[in-house]
Amino acid sequence: NLEQLLFDKLIITSLVYRYSYLASYLIYNIQTREVHELNPPEVSDCVLQFASWGNHDQQLVYIFENNIYYQPDVKSSSLRLTSSGRDGLIFNGITDWLYEEQILHSSAAHWWSPSGSSLAFLTINDTLVPNMQLPRFTGTLYPRGHQYPYPKAGQKNPEVTLFVINVNGSTHATQLLHPKSLQRSDLYISMVRWVTDECLAVRWLNRPQNSSILTLCYTHTGKCVPKHVMISDKWIDRQNEKPSFSKDGETFFVTLPLRSGGRGSFRHLTMMSEVSTVEPFHRECLSCSVFKPHCSFYEASVSPDRRAVLLNCRGKPHTHYITLDFDSDPGGQQVSECFRLDWTDELVSCEDVIVARLDGRGSGCQGQQILQDVYQRLGLVETEELRSAYGGFLSSILLLSHGSELRCGAAVSPVFDWQLYASHSYCVCVCVCVCVHQISSFLLNITRSENLRFLILHGTADANVHFQHTAELVKLLSVININYRLQIFPDEGHDVISSRYMLHSLVSFYRDCFIDNLPVPVETSDDD
Repeated sequence: NLEQLLFDKLIITSLVYRYSYLASYLIYNIQTREVHELNPPEVSDCVLQFASWGNHDQQLVYIFENNIYYQPDVKSSSLRLTSSGRDGLIFNGITDWLYEEQILHSSAAHWWSPSGSSLAFLTINDTLVPNMQLPRFTGTLYPRGHQYPYPKAGQKNPEVTLFVINVNGSTHATQLLHPKSLQRSDLYISMVRWVTDECLAVRWLNRPQNSSILTLCYTHTGKCVPKHVMISDKWIDRQNEKPSFSKDGETFFVTLPLRSGGRGSFRHLTMMSEVSTVEPFHRECLSCSVFKPHCSFYEASVSPDRRAVLLNCRGKPHTHYITLDFDSDPGGQQVSECFRLDWTDELVSCEDVIVARLDGRGSGCQGQQILQDVYQRLGLVETEELRSAYGGFLSSILLLSHGSELRCGAAVSPVFDWQLYASHSYCVCVCVCVCVHQISSFLLNITRSENLRFLILHGTADANVHFQHTAELVKLLSVININYRLQIFPDEGHDVISSRYMLHSLVSFYRDCFIDNLPVPVETSDDD
């Protein structure tokens, strides 16, 4: 109602993962200038895991000790909606590492109904998930460690349950039932969206992520009715994409792969009106015929009545730099007409260096055939990469196996062994892909070069790609007598806080490499 402001007193040292942090919160009344602390009952000056406004008036929801609390307004007492939360084991309304980093890409795992009368939330049970130990080296006499659930390839996954609770009535939560074709212990919930106050759209995935079921779930019964089923012999991408529904909930818009030309399937905006659809089915492509020569990068917005789609051009033709860079994950896209600046542009503008930005096999927005070409063949397809995680994996392979052609390479947070990573969608079974899991399998016939320069950068507290990968890589490089430079960032995670220093190191590394490899000018006489 524009009368209250919610501030967080962020505790910088309490960043949790990429999107989550701990903070104390204050509520400020703009008119009266009153300030209130947001705390659970009988607790003062506490640190919360999450806090935000609801959809109606002064509603508040916050997470404390992995449980959900609700306040109808700023002056009311808090009501605890869940009680099963356990530190590091059971999460209510917030994500664990897996759901925050890989599934929802958010710290929040709850969703308000349109009127604010109900709250849908996930309960994520990590009791059976093995823990990963992250050491902390600085600030204390003895190093300390932090444990958190991390399901590596082939290990136990968290069990996830979706509930809905009416905040204006009984505190009893209704469980929304998952499709019978999926096992509760090996499924993901990748998308939740309210359609009406009594109905939610929920997308369920199996663990290999090659079976997707979009359902409509009803709050009064807990029953979920399949709306659309998609099955692939590889993996299905973009499964956290939220469909747009008509007011009656019978028609929805979503992007789906459609065959287009001789290069396989490409994603297009699709309208579907069937109550239940399993491929093949009738669908109408709304964007197949849309092409403007002055724009090839659009952002789509569906009108409230679902009768029109607004296409906003986000990139017009310009002369761009040619760069050498890939996205950090399969399915990513580097080449587009969307303007941006990053550290490689300093090489172009200040060092007079040509850089190429490329999308190889495994990249997105070039159709399903190119995207899924790396399925169970991660690293076997010849690509080049200068970024982190999957990019570091490819960069390491390329440089070490083509040392006679390449002089310098950098790997940031490289994946060394896919068995140490949560890589289920790209490799269904660990035993099937064991030959392509390790960098060592690519280094049997290395063409060594005395002038090879290899820079490895990694944070020791990386919760996504653990420092264990770099340790294994460095051990292998020592065994096969490959020279390298290693730069570590103590107690820093996947997104290095000291990013300015890291980027300076990268620029300096390539600057030195270019200077040392400049051709020696040939002296000519005046007579020539």
